[in-house]
Amino acid sequence: MNKKKQFLRLVFFMLLISSWQCKKEKTYVYGVNDVSVKQEGANKPSVKTTTEFISIAYADVFGTTIAGNELTELSLLYSAFGDKKLMENMIIKNFLNAPGLAIPTKTQMNADLETFLKNTYTKFLNRSPNEFELYGTKSLVQADTSITPELIYYGMLTSNEYRHY
Repeated sequence: MNKKKQFLRLVFFMLLISSWQCKKEKTYVYGVNDVSVKQEGANKPSVKTTTEFISIAYADVFGTTIAGNELTELSLLYSAFGDKKLMENMIIKNFLNAPGLAIPTKTQMNADLETFLKNTYTKFLNRSPNEFELYGTKSLVQADTSITPELIYYGMLTSNEYRHY
């Protein structure tokens, strides 16, 4: 009788222990939430016409409107040349090399680089830079001492985003 009782106790404890050990396995379901991603400047669907591009670039660089005859002359030159991107580069370089242009100096740019970049983005692209653009551009300017405000203006004015509105 004692052995039978011990056997029953042993069975009872084994069942008790096994009931603690048996847990229902959890099922984890991983998923990805839908996120809408949009690129800054991607919401500019229309391309500026040649006349718009030249007159807006002139106004952005010089702060005044372009004379009618100069706009006509540049538009004709632009239309007559086959490589449009080359003509855009030449027009922008011509604007940026004009005498009397009021561009901040390199010292002014470096004194408050973040403000300079924010103002430049706003002036040319009509938007504020996102954090990545600001960080990337700041790092680039700080790492390379040969980058000037004219070069940053040139980059903005010849960008694909500037060509759209």
